[in-house]
Amino acid sequence: MSSDQVIDLLKQAYNDEMETVMNYQALSIVLDGIHAEEIKESLQQDVQEELGHAEQLGQRLKQLDSSPPGSEEFVAHQDTLQPPADTTDVASVIDGVLDAEEDAISTYRELVDAAEAANDPVSEDLAVTLLADEEAHRTEFCGFKKEYKGN
Repeated sequence: MSSDQVIDLLKQAYNDEMETVMNYQALSIVLDGIHAEEIKESLQQDVQEELGHAEQLGQRLKQLDSSPPGSEEFVAHQDTLQPPADTTDVASVIDGVLDAEEDAISTYRELVDAAEAANDPVSEDLAVTLLADEEAHRTEFCGFKKEYKGN
């Protein structure tokens, strides 16, 4: 793998994090109902963490003599993470978050492999760190899914 592939994956991850920030923010605002409160609080906290991920990815791109993509390069793809028509549909939000986390995990695993192959230990280390964060998010929302099934 080449450093160009690492840069492409860093840009993809940056865009994914920014889209996640936008969607988590919207969902933390629009969800209604007693069962939504814990989910909303978690999403609000995750907005800051995901924004931090984007910052780290952008800084790494700059270090590699590239730059984070701007809005003209952005293409949305988190279809399952859109605010639901029924603002009490917490289950669909949980499923959407799990989809987004799985996508992030996949991207970071690919970035780990690409960075290792390109002999870029700094990008590899960043990807491993962010991968751990995304796996923790997934675990948290898997727990919410189990808990929500009981309601």
